[in-house]
Amino acid sequence: MGELVLVRHGQANSAAQDETGYDRLSDLGHQQARWLGEWLRSHDAPFDRVLMGSLRRHRETAEGMGDMGAEAEIDARLNELDYFNLAQAHSKATGKPAPTPDTFVSHIIDIMQAWHRAEIQGEESYASFEARVAEMLTIAARPGRRVLCVTSGGVIGMMVRHILDLDIARMAHLLVPIRNCSIHRVMVLPQAQILAGFNATPHLDTPDRIHARTEY
Repeated sequence: MGELVLVRHGQANSAAQDETGYDRLSDLGHQQARWLGEWLRSHDAPFDRVLMGSLRRHRETAEGMGDMGAEAEIDARLNELDYFNLAQAHSKATGKPAPTPDTFVSHIIDIMQAWHRAEIQGEESYASFEARVAEMLTIAARPGRRVLCVTSGGVIGMMVRHILDLDIARMAHLLVPIRNCSIHRVMVLPQAQILAGFNATPHLDTPDRIHARTEY
């Protein structure tokens, strides 16, 4: 049996209005990464392979986590979907304003469904995003190997969509609660990939760290 462990990056610059501004960890994000690395070294065996996306927030998270048993390799197929440009394209196409906390869930479902139908597009088509993430899942999920991937919430959601055969709306639901520096586990058998854990943050379970459980 193998295991694929997916980690979402630490808290980024959530006040940003574009991808470039967003793509750096906050002070809390750096701390989340350090705590996660300490926890993994104490509770998990070293990984046979470590992969990360090419975005700054992926690199800063992996560096903050420290030694995971293998040198981190960069693979851009682990990069996040182009949410800022998708949201702008959706607003232009529909005239709908940016979401509020009360409307965010329905907003992200609308965006993902419109993207899936090719009614809107950012720098990448939905088909391209789905294909590269599916390819990455095939590469990373290997029987007999323990692989760690430092990535983003959209990639994690898409991998879970493939494993559980979810429709687009249910995949969009998954994206909403994914915490920064959360752990997601996939059991890898020769005949199947089985979701074994989702959105765990055991390194933040003590009372003095509850404040560090963030989604944005």
